[in-house]
Amino acid sequence: MGVCIDELQEGCIVLIQAFDDVPEHRFLVEDVFEDCITGIALTGPLAGEYGEPELGMILKIVPDKS
Repeated sequence: MGVCIDELQEGCIVLIQAFDDVPEHRFLVEDVFEDCITGIALTGPLAGEYGEPELGMILKIVPDKS
């Protein structure tokens, strides 16, 4: 796993690894569970779609630039 579950929280943005024909993409976290997160894809062909990626698919947390 690329990140520690303790670092994940609602509202953070993570980078999800590529799978099938979907490239790496940013994902907005809504909920964090023991084995997955839920939320919305922000970029890529799945942008705007709800998803439940497994924790192992998270490459990193995208730093907040504010």
